[in-house]
Amino acid sequence: MFSDLKIVTGSANPELAKAICNHLGCQLTPSLTTTFSDGEIRIEIGDNVRGDDVFVVQPTCAPVNSNVMQLCLMLDALKRASAARITAVIPYYGYARQDRKVSPRAPISAKMVADFLHVAGAQRVVTIDLHAGQIQGFFDCPVDNLYAAPVMLEYLRRLPHDDIVIVSPDAGGVERARAYAKRMEAGLAIVDKRRDRPNQAQAMHVIGDVQGKVAIMVDDMIDTAGTLCAGAEVLVKYGAKEVIACAAHGVLSGPAIDRLNNAAALTKVLVTDTIPLGEKLERCPKLQVMSVASLLGKTIHNIHTGSSVSVLFV
Repeated sequence: MFSDLKIVTGSANPELAKAICNHLGCQLTPSLTTTFSDGEIRIEIGDNVRGDDVFVVQPTCAPVNSNVMQLCLMLDALKRASAARITAVIPYYGYARQDRKVSPRAPISAKMVADFLHVAGAQRVVTIDLHAGQIQGFFDCPVDNLYAAPVMLEYLRRLPHDDIVIVSPDAGGVERARAYAKRMEAGLAIVDKRRDRPNQAQAMHVIGDVQGKVAIMVDDMIDTAGTLCAGAEVLVKYGAKEVIACAAHGVLSGPAIDRLNNAAALTKVLVTDTIPLGEKLERCPKLQVMSVASLLGKTIHNIHTGSSVSVLFV
């Protein structure tokens, strides 16, 4: 057993870390995260962690490179401070989409970042809805890939509709959509998508019956929202009476907010707080945030006490 449970956070999403601490009934361990005048990041842990079980909460969202470096430096600081075990809690794992070689001289960035974290001191990783499940194999330490589904389903089950169909926005997300459909006891449909260039997608047609139904599009992330808006448009063309989107990670980069606001087919967009949205929430009234603090708090408690994590998803 470890002596104490400690929660440390960087500057990526301190509000989520505080909410996790509230769930666990503990205080956030103080830490200093600042930069020198030349842009170098300075990290200092403000409390004794020798022999402790330390969890570092830091999604690698925008600014991605700065947040990745912050996380690595915090891991190194904890390792040199003799923490007994260091777990990197990365609600959103950046670089996950670069999980294979797409051209002869391209890096596998998701693997390289995993190596960085392990060398820096991560002895375990907790994340939510990895873009591809096999990324777990990139790490040389245990990985708990959690699912935002329980948080989303809690809301979706309260919807006043009994004519729901779960929709995957592309062929790659069918397994995720099927899991939602099974738990919602709903039908399943797939949007057949053709991607011409990165961050640009064209939806072609729908496989499955959406006529007269409320279509719930399920994805792992919303980046520029091109896939989402194109999918919502084609679903309406195929007869869906309403389209609701839900995704674990609201990246919402570039033209995403404008696209969501202009997408008449979309009535609501559900995301979690793995990534802080800030002023984007005010700019897009369709957005609704579901917190994963309780899910992460229960996971951290179970890991700390040596209990099963999988029981949270039965």
